[in-house]
Amino acid sequence: MTVTRQDQEITHDQQASRGLHRWVYYAMVGLAACYSLSAWIGFAGGYDEYLLFVVTGFIVMSVALPAIAGRVWRHHRLSRPGKAKAFPDWIAGEFDTSDHPVKASTAMIEILLPLAAVAFGMTLFAVLALVES
Repeated sequence: MTVTRQDQEITHDQQASRGLHRWVYYAMVGLAACYSLSAWIGFAGGYDEYLLFVVTGFIVMSVALPAIAGRVWRHHRLSRPGKAKAFPDWIAGEFDTSDHPVKASTAMIEILLPLAAVAFGMTLFAVLALVES
């Protein structure tokens, strides 16, 4: 079946993926770790280390809570799909949003771009803080 929407032709031969690939989640965890590590490298020392502990705690909780919830969901869902898709197959397919399916590569970029901007921005701040001291 082919549907035309806003001068785009979309074929619905494959079912759109409803979840992200595990490597996207690993990238999110890596970017959160980069953010936290950059904050510690650039701004540790002095009286403000307790603030870094608080920020690191928030980052750990923001990664741990969705990971735990996802693990519980996977363990208790009723339908057990077959083997998980390989990353090249997933990235070539479509990702189902609530409005309409989009390319999985576009969805991955839109999800990871804000996280990468914050992580790399903090890394830049850490480098500038080290150069200044």
